[in-house]
Amino acid sequence: MVSTPPRSVSADATWPCLRADGAQRCVLTLAVAPNARRTEVQGLHDGALKLRLAAMPIEGQANTALLQWLAAELEIPKRDLRLRRGAAARHKQVEIDLPMDRLAQWLTVRCPVS
Repeated sequence: MVSTPPRSVSADATWPCLRADGAQRCVLTLAVAPNARRTEVQGLHDGALKLRLAAMPIEGQANTALLQWLAAELEIPKRDLRLRRGAAARHKQVEIDLPMDRLAQWLTVRCPVS
């Protein structure tokens, strides 16, 4: 009988918006609604973390605000975040230099799954 090593806690089932991109990097998929009164997590929607963003979608203001908010929330430098996809779209992918389990912990606090 071949034994397999125990798998680390997979965020795939609980967090379809999150996937690993190496050991120390992951990708977060977001559905962003700009021009909100305040920036807040709204839950999951179509495999993405839905986020209301208090920034105008003009000349990259919303993208800048998104990366600044994520950096503050995750307590990491802004240089550890990169907009991978969706510069001019509501659906975005952000590459984050953090292990997937740490980001999954943040998601559990900010967006509890019932």
